Amino acid sequence: MAKSVDAAEDKDGHAKHFWPLTLGAVGVVYGDIGTSPLYAVREAVTAAIGTEGNVTNDVVYGILSLIFWALFVVVTIKYIAILLRADNNGEGGTLSLTALVFKTVGRGTPFALLLGMVGASMFYGSTLITPALSVLSAVEGLKVVAPAFDDFVLPLAAIILIVLFSVQWRGTAKVSALFGPITAVWFLVIAAAGLVQVAANPAVLLALNPAHGIAFLIEHRAVGLVTLAAVFLVITGSEALYNDLGHFGRRPIQAAWIFLVLPALVLNYFGQGALLLAQPTAIENPFFLLFPEMLRLPMVAMATAATVIASQAVITGAYSITRQAIQLGLLPRLEVRHTSESLAGQIYMPRVNWLLLIGVLFLTIVFRSSSALAAAYVLAVAATNLVSTVLGFVVIWKCWQWRLAGAAALMAPFAVIDVLFVAATSLNLLQGAWLPIAIAAGLVVLMLTWVKGTAVLRVASRKNEADLEWLVRRLEAKPPHRVSGTAVFLTGTPESAPSALLHNLKHNHMLHERNIILSIRTADVPYVANKDRIEIESVSNTFTKVAVTYGFMETPSVPKALALCRRRDLNIDPSATSFFLSRRVLRPASRSPMPRWQEKLFIWLAGSAADASEYFQIPADRVVEIGTQVMV
Repeated sequence: MAKSVDAAEDKDGHAKHFWPLTLGAVGVVYGDIGTSPLYAVREAVTAAIGTEGNVTNDVVYGILSLIFWALFVVVTIKYIAILLRADNNGEGGTLSLTALVFKTVGRGTPFALLLGMVGASMFYGSTLITPALSVLSAVEGLKVVAPAFDDFVLPLAAIILIVLFSVQWRGTAKVSALFGPITAVWFLVIAAAGLVQVAANPAVLLALNPAHGIAFLIEHRAVGLVTLAAVFLVITGSEALYNDLGHFGRRPIQAAWIFLVLPALVLNYFGQGALLLAQPTAIENPFFLLFPEMLRLPMVAMATAATVIASQAVITGAYSITRQAIQLGLLPRLEVRHTSESLAGQIYMPRVNWLLLIGVLFLTIVFRSSSALAAAYVLAVAATNLVSTVLGFVVIWKCWQWRLAGAAALMAPFAVIDVLFVAATSLNLLQGAWLPIAIAAGLVVLMLTWVKGTAVLRVASRKNEADLEWLVRRLEAKPPHRVSGTAVFLTGTPESAPSALLHNLKHNHMLHERNIILSIRTADVPYVANKDRIEIESVSNTFTKVAVTYGFMETPSVPKALALCRRRDLNIDPSATSFFLSRRVLRPASRSPMPRWQEKLFIWLAGSAADASEYFQIPADRVVEIGTQVMV
């Protein structure tokens, strides 16, 4: 297992590896948004003209103008300039924003909690579509090279996706070291291809004037709204650069965007527009037709590599947001593996990985084309962006302590844009956009069930618990049989006697010479410094309470926590210690605060959680599990 590092150490790691991290960010963070040129212009122009219409100059200028200003306003200003600064001790993403709000207005705020759930769930919905859409759009380039390849597109895409998810265990650092250089070359190549066409028809640069985009929307009205949904494809993936903040750091992500990614994207989009002005029939596939015939097959290979990399951004983002959800109490425990010795944010989650693969393959087989998936994709991403804007406003207002008017003035334009995009993309509901929404809704139900169920379980468990200090006084007044060694009892409520302690006394009629009541808490910050991690309180000569605090981006480790206790004059030898855990067997109560369906769902979720000894990294040969039945 990799070393856990403090937030300060993690920031030092980012500083010392600036250029490698910048190159890695090019591959992992910008892979998704960097492959949007494969399909965005085609889908936007097709939406504007229909299947039988003609490509006109006004349409091309209008769409290019909308594309440029969407990239500049949403990505450059909102994410790069503002939200990347709204980090929670170096970590970003919807749940990091939610945790920041929790610190200011309280963890029990329903509005912030629900927004965090919705944002995280929408990200999962888009995560399932991104790999399928990206890979299919690249492999479909084979049809431009030779129509006979049509039958091979779907099976080849499926094989590529299986290989991609199969190498995730190697870790983000190893994957990005390979992917970064490939994606950097990709951006240089697509920029060069676009520059050739822009140089041949420089009048296309007139589309930089926002008046063209505004005029297009006013003139086309309903069709303009449909087109705006397709234009949104150019900024899909922008949410990943915020979610992956902890993997690479703010400055590498900003540098990669400003000096490479944004210029390359703008040149390629305008190059495709210049090609359409000169050759309207190129709408069939304007990206691949940018290249001479002899280069199209190599470009299909490069595009396939780039889209495989594009999928990496959302996959790593899914790992990060899942761990945050677990630590914030929104999901049951799942196995987390660290894949970097120097950067704590780089992790791999096996169960999440394989569930994603199953979902991605299902979508690939069902939708069968990038155009069909594009319609299903945009609504989930637009909703995620809207949630991040609202939470960002609360953070700027409450955490940064701006005046309400100032925070509103800063974020209101982005909210208007996000609402406009959500309205536009909602028109795709019947074309498949319902699917990620349904996935997100299902995940919100799971999270709400877990939050409510754990609260009910906590109340039910306390009915069978005794006050710890009362029990200690009773045991000292009438001591049971003592055995040598140390016993550690894990509990979520340190004020009460752990049920494992009560059952050990009830059935074994004995007590160890030294007893540690250990509780593990999660703070509303991503990392907690080792000096602040341990709190020790003596209850009696034989009982000691130890509270261990971890950040929501950290994976708890009981052996490491006990090692820190030695610095506080509490020496605990794990090899001579028994760890007592309560294995709760949940049973439906005759009268439960939850509906019957939710009660059964919570019991299933609790049963699917990772084993506590494995999750907390307790040596298996030192664990004693005592079963208890709890009615929920």
